[in-house]
Amino acid sequence: MPTDSILDGSGALRPGDAKFVVALAALDAFPRQLCEMVFRDGAEVAWRRVRAGAPGIAVPDSVAARWRAVANRLDPDEFWAAHERGGIGVAVLGSPAYPPELVDDAEAPLVLFHRGDPDHRAGARVAIVGTRRASAYGLGLAAEWAQALSEAGVSVVSGLALGIDAAAHRGALRGPTPPIGIVGSGLDVVYPRRNESLWHEVSEHGWLLSEYPLGVSAAAHHFPARNRIIAALADVVLVVESHDKGGSLITVTAANARHCTVLAVPGSVHSPASRGTNMLLRDGAGVAIEVGDLLVALQMTPGPRRSRRDTRPAPAADAASVLDAFGWSPARLETLAARLGLSLVATADALERLVRDRWVAAEHGWFERIARDQVPRDPDGSPS
Repeated sequence: MPTDSILDGSGALRPGDAKFVVALAALDAFPRQLCEMVFRDGAEVAWRRVRAGAPGIAVPDSVAARWRAVANRLDPDEFWAAHERGGIGVAVLGSPAYPPELVDDAEAPLVLFHRGDPDHRAGARVAIVGTRRASAYGLGLAAEWAQALSEAGVSVVSGLALGIDAAAHRGALRGPTPPIGIVGSGLDVVYPRRNESLWHEVSEHGWLLSEYPLGVSAAAHHFPARNRIIAALADVVLVVESHDKGGSLITVTAANARHCTVLAVPGSVHSPASRGTNMLLRDGAGVAIEVGDLLVALQMTPGPRRSRRDTRPAPAADAASVLDAFGWSPARLETLAARLGLSLVATADALERLVRDRWVAAEHGWFERIARDQVPRDPDGSPS
């Protein structure tokens, strides 16, 4: 396990550092604090510093003491294994499964945890956000438009909160295109509890994503952080209803900082739930009065469309079984062989073919599955 630096020559986090990054994420530090610790010393050194009560960054003594207590109760190997047992994918910054849209983001999460298939993000994406205290009109419109977008081949992104978020995801699930959910807690800590069945549907049929590991509860500061990821993954942000203050306006601020198109649905000037959207329109946001306005913003025409068809050669049966054993986390040859009950030679042979055909990346003795959007492409559009 490397201890000198967490960066390899390409600027990506090394797969071997992932277990220490995951353990550090359990401290529930602010994202900038986590990045500062890791990029200063490397993940393993940062972990040892935290366990000694000297994290090496400026935090109050009470915070350092709390982190030390958490760290001394947690074994990185066992914590990593718990994510594997739970079917949780782990993508550290720059890894093949990490969303390319976030790699160069000024606030890129150091690590992401996910259920479902990262390839579901391929194609156009619209974030539908709004107030938890939505009107019946707003809830109905969010669900109706989300279904229409899904039928047009557009992924609906939202935060799985009550109100507009939940309505959008329910509508998207009625269409054929998998939705994307971004949450503010560990993937085993459903928040709000009323959306438990919706969480499971999104993770089963789409992609559920968080920057928090198992066991981390929802906290107030998680939601502005979550909203930056929503904005960064979206091609267009649609605000259906919003009060004059709230999380959806934080998402708009994050979208504007990333030069992402923001559209808002106009509403009655007498409705508190439309005050925020009407203010956005007054201040220059685009107006959306029908789903077609979203397709125009995406430079799409009505009709099913999904981009980035996967043109890699289909793996043979034995290689496909090895690929399925990966999940979406880095793994060593011995680990994969043990999962499959195969010999090291047979597993290595299958891995060699998967690497050759760009299904798997090999680095420092670790192997990791490559998401579709991360496959290098030649100018003619074929995988390189």
